[in-house]
Order: sequence, then structure tokens, then C-alpha cells
Amino acid sequence: MIYQYKAILPRNKSFVRIYEVRANSTLYAFHLFLQNALSFAPDQQVFFRTYNASGKQVRECRLFDVGFGSMDQVRLEAIHAKGEVCLHYVFDIFKGRYLELHFDGVEEEVWRRSYPRTVLERGGNPDQFRDDLFLFDDAEAIIADEGVDSE
Repeated sequence: MIYQYKAILPRNKSFVRIYEVRANSTLYAFHLFLQNALSFAPDQQVFFRTYNASGKQVRECRLFDVGFGSMDQVRLEAIHAKGEVCLHYVFDIFKGRYLELHFDGVEEEVWRRSYPRTVLERGGNPDQFRDDLFLFDDAEAIIADEGVDSE
């Protein structure tokens, strides 16, 4: 069984990814895929937060167990079975930057395909170390917040 996740970045309307991952994959395997797909540095701390359908945080899974299981112990099928439909992949723990991964459905596995894989890709990869570069939509929001006339 294959799970589909739609990935977005908060405050970045141009970034969208759709990933397909085997249901029996661990969060650690998913992390390694995301790290490679997004060109993130392998030496940075990351973790996952899981959320239920009402938006309440259920657990936090890190490389080492903090009470909910470590990333290499928790499988996507276990998360899904408990009704946890959203994952936050926190890739910048100091600034709280994360990738939102929303469960988007179940697909049948196609034996010729390699999983995990990226099905849809729009927008450039986020820079793991710099958040001061923002898109035009974000610039308009900042100008509006500061009360500056953009015309």
C-alpha cells in the first residue's frame, strides 16, 4: 500500500510537492528521502510532529526516543491507523521552520516504480539555513503588516 502526502511550506504559496511513500516505511526512511529530495544538510537536527484531524499535536518523534518512539521505530501505517493525518517535518529547530505533510490518500503499489518518490513538484526547494529570502507574496504581507503603502 502506498500513502500519498501533499507537502507545503507555511507562508510560501509557490511550494508544493506530492510524495508517495510505502505505508510500512519508518519516519526515519521518510526523513532520509526528504533530506535528499530537498537538498538538506545531513548533519542538522530534524524531527516530526504528528497531528490529528482536529489539528491537535499527538506526538513528536526525534532521532532518539522522547516518549513516543524514535523515527526509526514509528511507521507511517501506525500513524495513519491512529488518525494522525498531518506531519510537520521540522527542518530548522531554532527558527521553528517546517514542512507540512498532509495525508492525501492511498494508492496501489506499482511494481515497476521505486518508492518513496516525488509525483508533483512546484516551486524551488527551501533553503534550510536562510529564511530571510522570501517570495513576492510574503513581501506584500510584510509591507501590509508594517503599514507601508506598496504603490
